[in-house]
Amino acid sequence: MLFELLGVHGGVSFSADLHAHSTVSDGSETAEQLVSRAAGAGITHLAFTNHDTTRGIAAAQRAGRAVGVTVVGGIEVSAYDFRRGRKVHILGLGLHEGSPAVERLCRPLLQRRDENSRWQLSRLLEAGYRIDVERVEHLAAASACLYKQHIMAGLVDEPCTSPAWQRLYRRLFKGEGIASRDIAYVDARDAVEAIVRDGGCAVLAHPGQTKSYELVPELVEAGLTGIERLHPDHSEADHDRCFNLAQRFGLFCTGGSDYHGTFGRSPSLGCCRIEGSVPWND
Repeated sequence: MLFELLGVHGGVSFSADLHAHSTVSDGSETAEQLVSRAAGAGITHLAFTNHDTTRGIAAAQRAGRAVGVTVVGGIEVSAYDFRRGRKVHILGLGLHEGSPAVERLCRPLLQRRDENSRWQLSRLLEAGYRIDVERVEHLAAASACLYKQHIMAGLVDEPCTSPAWQRLYRRLFKGEGIASRDIAYVDARDAVEAIVRDGGCAVLAHPGQTKSYELVPELVEAGLTGIERLHPDHSEADHDRCFNLAQRFGLFCTGGSDYHGTFGRSPSLGCCRIEGSVPWND
């Protein structure tokens, strides 16, 4: 399944990062910049997986062809396990721009996120925070909606990995923060089913981060075919648990950096890549 997804054949070696974000969602780099970085890092296959939209896949694939990187169209759906009350992320790999079932499912979600982010921006402005609104809107213009990362970029001139950025983000947007408010997500099973309906492969993203291992059997029933084993937030114990679940349920394992550029905590694009060679069939 993985070899088919990557489009690799006998005797071919690959180095794949199957989880990366661009300015289409909450990443800081354009599709062209992202693909160029991948080429420079020796990545042969890059999954273009922005939050809740397939927008930009075609442009990323064109950029990939120009530099010899195969871009796998994808998405990362912001989902929810309503039975256990926790957020879950579902990667869809092997999708095309405009994949109808996925776009239908995620369009209202993007609208809710945009409305919520604009409410958060208004709350902070009313509270007296000095925000470069022009910069915020400029960053959001390239994206499918406004994100908190755009607001933070207009508020502080610090990388998101800095302690000052992290403290301010938590104070404003988490717990009792004045701009703390979440949105309604889609059901994780619905996300898997939509991806499968569009001909993609549904992969459970970073289950060690979201503590979503218990959901695997239910998602397999809905059509889940993969699990993200390698991720910056995963420990060796997570690697083992993902591998065991993959063996038990017949899933393929993926890996990715979850790269967001300067808007994310991932060390570098390709830091959690999967590598291998496809054997010749005798």
